Amino acid sequence: MLFITIVSLNDPAKAQGTDVNIREYGLPDSLHSSILDQERQFKVILPPGYKPGSAEKYDVMYVLDGSDWNTGTIAQIQHFVEDQGFMPPTIIVSIIEPDRNADLAPTHLDTWKNSGGADKFLGFLKNELIPYINKQYPSNGDNTLWGHSLSGMFVLYALVTEPTLFKSFIAIDPSAWWDNNYVLKMAAAKLSTLPFQNTTLFIAGRETTLSSMKIDTLETILKNNAPASLKWKLDVYSGETHGSVKFKGTYDGLKFLYDGYIKIMYFDPMHGIVLKDKPFKLFYHEDTAHLHYTIDGSVPTINSAKVQAEITVNGPVKVTYKALTNRSKYNRTATGLFTDEVMPKPLPIAPKNWQSGGFNYAYYEGTWDKWPDLTKLKSTKTGITDNDFDIDKLPRKNHYALVIDGLLESREVGYYIFTLGSGEKGTKLYIDNKLVIAFTGDGDDFGQTCIVPLSKGFYPFRIEYLHQKEDGNNLDWQQILTPSIMESQNTILIPVNLEYNKK
Repeated sequence: MLFITIVSLNDPAKAQGTDVNIREYGLPDSLHSSILDQERQFKVILPPGYKPGSAEKYDVMYVLDGSDWNTGTIAQIQHFVEDQGFMPPTIIVSIIEPDRNADLAPTHLDTWKNSGGADKFLGFLKNELIPYINKQYPSNGDNTLWGHSLSGMFVLYALVTEPTLFKSFIAIDPSAWWDNNYVLKMAAAKLSTLPFQNTTLFIAGRETTLSSMKIDTLETILKNNAPASLKWKLDVYSGETHGSVKFKGTYDGLKFLYDGYIKIMYFDPMHGIVLKDKPFKLFYHEDTAHLHYTIDGSVPTINSAKVQAEITVNGPVKVTYKALTNRSKYNRTATGLFTDEVMPKPLPIAPKNWQSGGFNYAYYEGTWDKWPDLTKLKSTKTGITDNDFDIDKLPRKNHYALVIDGLLESREVGYYIFTLGSGEKGTKLYIDNKLVIAFTGDGDDFGQTCIVPLSKGFYPFRIEYLHQKEDGNNLDWQQILTPSIMESQNTILIPVNLEYNKK
């Protein structure tokens, strides 16, 4: 107890409670509301990756009942969903309710003191808080409203009263019974005529209380009256309490709002050289539920063919994949161009002055914004990419250029897929002096794959790697799929005995 007392005296934030723990629960802020005639408190949690001065803008999730429990837990859930790649970085605005009844209830009930001020509170959100957030924080204008219980009922009220104010709505175990189903009657009368704009609604309910909370009635109204422009989903949970359902419901709700979201979309191979008379396969390694594709160069639509884990294609061809999401602004498109260039014939045998055991490499130190003219530079270090070669053991971690070249022995006839990962702008891969991978720096730094038809023999092989980023990843260049293991999709490292260097 003495230790706890000392810690509290030396850390005012902990001594006063989690309400002022800015790191965990947001930046305290406030504004004076002329509509509510009071100073209103709220907290803002910016995305962990936000950098002051950045031009990047974010979706905003407004959390009602902004207690520390809701703020902290929902922020943790949102960060987890984002980390798993199911949604983008998001600003969270946690609204503190000094009087829940006054803020959230649309009508007055004598048994609920001060109830009936929802219209004013909604006006505060629309005309004061949201414009303030849009002005003071990096908001992109797409908003989500989250509420639970009484505030979940307010979410439904906002949906039918201001249908375009929020892009998405999450109502967790909403008190739809309020005032003899007041909001449900509004929904039944107005829902089919409301001007939704690709709006999403998620409702979480408990199996044992669907009837008493009138969530079953809400479901019927949505089935009968919801227009196509409102995508909605009800998830029913068993074995949960009124409080615990917030956790699962928030997780599932956020996933639904951004259903189909893909942070980075790619397929294997992403481009390359193919033969007219030899089909090849495209592989996609994640969920394909929301993906469509075309092979005629057009942009896929919902009516285009569905992507499968494996697709057989005849070249030459331009393949386009598109992920269609519940938030259309996050639809993703990836295009692969497969040409039918003629690959040069390989050398039938390795020249006498070449030996197996690794490629040659040359390492140059310097700071460049583009690939330097190496003919005017002297290498700092040279060597062989044998089994002991490790890029991490090069003298520098950044600000250097690396060339790997030699002869690659092909012992099979057919398609090969090469991988170049963690490259930076200016990084290139050449097979037999043909440029097959080139990094532009426009979102392709995570890696690229290409397909190339090879015959038996020896092909010139060259990588140019420019590593200038302070926090960049090192080059991953040895992953390969050969014809005999193509179906497995289990890449192997290029065997050192197939890498030839000049003596």
